[in-house]
Amino acid sequence: MHWLVLAAAIATSLGGQVLLKAGTLGGGGFLAQLFRWQTVIGLGCYGGAALLYIVALRKIPMSVALPCTAASYVVIALVGHFVFGESLGGQKVAAIGLISLGVALLATA
Repeated sequence: MHWLVLAAAIATSLGGQVLLKAGTLGGGGFLAQLFRWQTVIGLGCYGGAALLYIVALRKIPMSVALPCTAASYVVIALVGHFVFGESLGGQKVAAIGLISLGVALLATA
């Protein structure tokens, strides 16, 4: 059950990150960006993710749980590339591979 909560925390954090990026696309200054609905909901997602993470930490060691959140780096790099048109060169692909390997090793430890 706690692993599912950790996965939900990671997914909620990812959703928040995507919404924060979407909030930057409307132009204008920082305050305009801060009060866009995407930014407000994205910040709420981060808060919800933190609450879920706290629940997951009740049974999952922090030394395992926190590195597992690095899986979000992999997903967000792919979302950035395919949704927002951000570059994804060889160095980023290699880093994604290393992160994935590290998360897999920790999850099986």
